[in-house]
Order: sequence, then structure tokens, then C-alpha cells
Amino acid sequence: MTIDPATLPDAPLPRLLAIMAALRDPARGCPWDIEQDFASIAPYTIEEAYEVADAIERRDWPALEGELGDLLLQVVYHAQMGAEAGLFDFDSIAAATNAKMIARHPHVFGTANRDKSAADQVADWEAIKAAERAASQEKGVLDGVALGLPALMRAVKLQRRAARVGFDWPDAAQVLDKIAEETRELVEARDSLGPEAREEEFGDLLFVMANLARHLDIDPEVALRRANDKFTRRFGAVESALAATGRTPAQSTLSEMDSLWDAAKRAEKKAGS
Repeated sequence: MTIDPATLPDAPLPRLLAIMAALRDPARGCPWDIEQDFASIAPYTIEEAYEVADAIERRDWPALEGELGDLLLQVVYHAQMGAEAGLFDFDSIAAATNAKMIARHPHVFGTANRDKSAADQVADWEAIKAAERAASQEKGVLDGVALGLPALMRAVKLQRRAARVGFDWPDAAQVLDKIAEETRELVEARDSLGPEAREEEFGDLLFVMANLARHLDIDPEVALRRANDKFTRRFGAVESALAATGRTPAQSTLSEMDSLWDAAKRAEKKAGS
């Protein structure tokens, strides 16, 4: 027997919670949804978060509404599985978040002075988070930096934690010197070492590049995403130019594609000037 949607609550959030409970119902739910667990759903949660960021980057507000709904569904999904396992539920998740936000904003919900700069408030936020980590018995400076973060994002978070206790270069000049050093080591590894050593040296170079981004107040994930977009846009212009002559990139030469790439680059710069 199927579930009649008319029996579900009318209010949007209770209705969504009821829909998820129905999908996971062992007797009448969806076989695919019933089979899922936290680990199998986690990749979808990450994917939906990126799709939210993509809609914001494109300033596509109708799409953002839909992507936020998809991300909310992921929270509801995990909440339902948590409730089934007796771990937590949607209400306990919301209650914990409410308590955290109130505790981390004493200048809004308490007696702390609100007359501070944004930088001062960030420092206060980090101090409160550090106290929370201490209370949760995290001992090391780097404890609690999630393993599942994208590698560049995790690198920046690790570096920020280390910088709080003074383990940091004083300015970007020293980071640039380190980049030159790591580049030389990568070249040496390429010429004389095996694949594992080359990978290690490449990783070291990426890690220092993330550190340079932090010193320059650049989000490396955003910077690389925009570089990807630029590459896609310009290569599309190369393909279009070749298509106008009835050819594909595979039917062209590197020299010709380089020339078309440079033309696309000049056209972009002219349009932006």
C-alpha cells in the first residue's frame, strides 16, 4: 500500500520531515532510500553544498532556491537516519545549533560589547571555538580539522590553526621563497626520483601555494574554480572558432589552437576594459 500525500502535514518543514520518514519506512518506503546510510549519503551532501556555491557564483537566484532545498534535504536525510539509530534527530540538531549560535554571539545575545570591528569579532569567535575544542578534550592544535574537507580548504584550515600559535611566516615574501624552493625540489624529483617522491614534492608545493593564498587573503578553492571557468570559457572559444571552419580540436594543431586561445584572451580583455 502506498502513502497518500494528503495524510502528510501541510507546513513545509514538518511535511519534508514526514516525506523523508516515509521514504525510509521499511514496509512502504523507497528501496533505494532504505538501503542508504551515513557513508553512502555523505558524497551527495558534499555535492549539494558545491551546487549551492555554484548557483551563488553564477548569481542564479532561482537555481539557488532549488539548490538550498536539495541541501536541506541532505540534512533531513541524515537527521532521519540519526533518529532511526537513536543518535539524534532534526530537533536535537536544531537545538544544538541554536545553543551554539547564542554562545558564539555574546555581543548579540549577551552582555559583551558590540562596538567592535569585524576582525575583532572574528577573533572573539575563534577564541570561543578554541574554548569549545578544549571542553571537548581536543588536545592538539590541529585536532578537529575535518578529514573530509577538500584538500585545499583543509590545508588553509590547518595553516590557520598553526598560525594562531605562532607557527607561520611573517609575510608573503617568505612564502614566495618557499614556493621557489619547493619548485626546485619538484624539478629534481621529476628528473631523478620515482612517482611517489614526485607526488610528495607536488603535494608540498600545493600546500605552500595554499599558504600563499592565505597570506594574500585569497580563497584557493574559489580562485581555482574561477580559473577552471576561465579555461572552459576560452577553450570553448577555440572550439567555436574551429567549428566555423568545419573542424574540431583533434583536427587542428597545437600552434593553431594556441593562436585561437590568445585571440580569445585578447577578446575577453577588450570586452572587460
